[in-house]
Amino acid sequence: MGIHVVSTDEMTGIQAIERAADKQLMKPRRVERVEFEYIRHGTTCLIANWHVAKGKILTPSLGTTRTEKDFAAHIERTIDTDPEAGWIFLVDQLNTHQSEALVRLVARACHLELDLGVKGQSGILQSMLTRANFLADPTHRIRFVYLPKHSSWLNQIECWFSILVRRLLKRSSFLSTDDLQHQILKFIDYFNHAFAKPFIWKFEGFE
Repeated sequence: MGIHVVSTDEMTGIQAIERAADKQLMKPRRVERVEFEYIRHGTTCLIANWHVAKGKILTPSLGTTRTEKDFAAHIERTIDTDPEAGWIFLVDQLNTHQSEALVRLVARACHLELDLGVKGQSGILQSMLTRANFLADPTHRIRFVYLPKHSSWLNQIECWFSILVRRLLKRSSFLSTDDLQHQILKFIDYFNHAFAKPFIWKFEGFE
């Protein structure tokens, strides 16, 4: 119970790159050397939540697409980890974050007996604006906070994505997309157990 505040976003086009030769490990007076030639094995998409208070990743979703149904299914999996709690999702203004599937999920999960209207024609579903207003309603147990455009640095999941890139994706070789997904999930499990802690914001604003 309580309220979970999570920062959520997608990381798309993650390449399963196999290095054409093994890297040379670091030695005294020599940095690690990584082979620059590689073989491509396709891409995958990661949808992840950063729990702001716990400083850990929740219910990562991996797949080949990032449609509105993919995102709504990810949010539903997240809510199901604590179905009676309050949830606040910090997201950007991508259209899949303001979708019909998401509105129907929130209405169902919050037991809201409403006429949602028809997408593109009337009611809550009429437009992205009307859908976003519904999803951001502070009276709902599950709601979304939409960050301003061009301010991705406010979304803490982006900080964790940079950790994933530096510590895993740039340094590893992947034999397939399945191998890539497996290693990402292993890294998330390792990170959550060994390094989980909230980010400490140091930015003090503009004068």
